[in-house]
Amino acid sequence: MQGKIIKGIAGFYYVHVVEFGVYECKAKGVFRKEKIKPLVGDNVEIEILDESEKKGNIVKILPRQNELIRPAVANIDQALVVFAITKPNPHFNLLDRFLVMMESKEIPVVLCFNKEDIATDPQVKELESIYESCGYPLVFVSAKEERGIETIRELLKGKTTAIAGPSGVGKSSIINILQPEADMETGAISTKIERGKHTTRHSELFAIDENSYIMDTPGFSSLYVNDYEKEDLKYFFPEFRKYEGMCKFNGCDHVHEPGCAVKAALEEEKIHKIRYQNYIEMYEELKNKRRY
Repeated sequence: MQGKIIKGIAGFYYVHVVEFGVYECKAKGVFRKEKIKPLVGDNVEIEILDESEKKGNIVKILPRQNELIRPAVANIDQALVVFAITKPNPHFNLLDRFLVMMESKEIPVVLCFNKEDIATDPQVKELESIYESCGYPLVFVSAKEERGIETIRELLKGKTTAIAGPSGVGKSSIINILQPEADMETGAISTKIERGKHTTRHSELFAIDENSYIMDTPGFSSLYVNDYEKEDLKYFFPEFRKYEGMCKFNGCDHVHEPGCAVKAALEEEKIHKIRYQNYIEMYEELKNKRRY
């Protein structure tokens, strides 16, 4: 039987099998021997030990399409990044760090801006001008008035989506609107899992329909860009790609070099200055990263 790990805690893995529900499983010893740890999001094969008690064993982990370290999760199809248009105003540096992290993992991103009900037209236009040229799909919603939620639901269909964003932007409200129809026995699992109320936040997937899962991503603001070299950073800014090979120097990093096509595009306002400033800031950070 095949399913997806939706939660792992204290050596137990909870595997959602479409149309059959959730099974509490242990991982076979062979994984420990091979130093493979099952992750939330893994697609697995399980053997059923007790159908009435919904207990089983994980016998095989299917190949992963990707893997994140923080949070530890596998097979994310896309990320839905939630920021507010206003109150609080978007923290662009934080947003761009997240986009770079997802680009480096080749995970597509949908940008969702909440609080459209209290935003002004110029505020919306500014966000469009910054991010549309990067090629990211933008969705403007109001969780309070439940506007735009159907658009999000469509974007999540048939995919496993990590939902991320800083606090105070209405991310929880959006998740709660998407969540009530979860056709999963979450109640049944939570009674088994609650080993004291103060368990640390674990990655957990929730089914919003048969084949669509969402995962709330805790610890958003601790994202730190430094698991690659400064020379790689330019590849994670999609709006730079069309200027690839057009600079005077091969291997141009678009920082101080003369004859740089990216800086020329910046001058012509084809690349947004906020994005470029954040690129420079991350580049300098990577450059000054201490070598151990």
